[in-house]
Amino acid sequence: MLTDIQLEKYAKVLFWGMQKARVTPFAPGDIVLVRTDLAALPLAEKMQSLILAQGLNPVLRINPPSTLEKGYFSLAWQEQLSFVIPGDRELYEHLAGLISLLAPDSITHLKDIPPTKIATFSLARKYLRDILDKREATRQFGWTLCLMPTPALAENAGLSPEDYAAQIIRASYLDEADPVATWEEIFREAHGVKEWLNGMDVEYYHVQSASTDLKIHPGESRCWIGISGHNIPSFELFISPDYRLTEGTYHADQPSYRSGNLVSGVTLEFSAGQARVVKADQGEEFVRSQLEMDPGACRLGEFSLTDKRFSPINAFMAHTLFDENFGGEHGNCHVAVGASYADTYAGDPAELTDERKKELGFNDSALHWDLVNTEPKKVTAFLRGGTKTVIYEDGMFTMPDEARL
Repeated sequence: MLTDIQLEKYAKVLFWGMQKARVTPFAPGDIVLVRTDLAALPLAEKMQSLILAQGLNPVLRINPPSTLEKGYFSLAWQEQLSFVIPGDRELYEHLAGLISLLAPDSITHLKDIPPTKIATFSLARKYLRDILDKREATRQFGWTLCLMPTPALAENAGLSPEDYAAQIIRASYLDEADPVATWEEIFREAHGVKEWLNGMDVEYYHVQSASTDLKIHPGESRCWIGISGHNIPSFELFISPDYRLTEGTYHADQPSYRSGNLVSGVTLEFSAGQARVVKADQGEEFVRSQLEMDPGACRLGEFSLTDKRFSPINAFMAHTLFDENFGGEHGNCHVAVGASYADTYAGDPAELTDERKKELGFNDSALHWDLVNTEPKKVTAFLRGGTKTVIYEDGMFTMPDEARL
């Protein structure tokens, strides 16, 4: 559903995103892992050619299709779910980059698999993500990912394949002559908004909508990040708060697919930093199982805002990559239960040891699940000096024109 020219542009944008996320330049011979679904092989070919042309070493891994993945989780014993593949640690300890090409042939095939089996599998492989987090903190690693249109995605989103592909093309700027230049401009504009947000001495943020009343404390040594090359497309700006101080009610009015399960209408109540499920219109028991995955799964790992002026995404896409960046009429905010992002630490990343993360209230979990609210909302920053200011309203950041770059 994408032309050869659009695939070439997509590959260039993805390489740009990975390089931006890494910050430091790649060195000849660096290793870049390309993980791809079968339906994304045409893009993987373009990606491999580009990586080779840059003097880097691509390592390609094909993700199992839905039939193999379902078969594995249906038949695997506990010990097999926890099996650690020899060589993975060595590879990940040497990775300079990672590009994930997502093109699922199904998003519901795991719905009958016990969530505990998937949790066991995820927990056993969390050490790989920890390795990459540490490499990224020292700017030895950068990653990005993207989505290719597939019939399964379009069907579950309630869109025609053509309309689904059009959302991807428009949101990634593949219909423009030079999409990398467009992404550079968005990167520059977002930098100004982040500087404005990070210039405030905030005690807590108050998020208010028709069904959300939530107080989020950024905590010590935090900074807003986003539109940094991670994820194509990405229009969100976010922070990983001090999970211990989160209080109030959060409602996700946008549906969400996770591990093959569709959930909708999720309402969480946070008290002393821990969330409990108040209700869900669909999939309530599954939500409860996710929040019980490990001790950090019921805590807040991320708070995010998307400005509708940045994001052209205006349809439910049945995939978190796009849904967490929804623009639409009112923009969106979302929270993620589970793992926090260490790169929202405002100090030297090399200082951020596991002990320091605990001291600062960065959450740790094998789970990271984004839950999106698209209602009209207001977000007020309560400053430590006793004043307050509205930072987000009517789907937009309220940064004054004179503060823009």
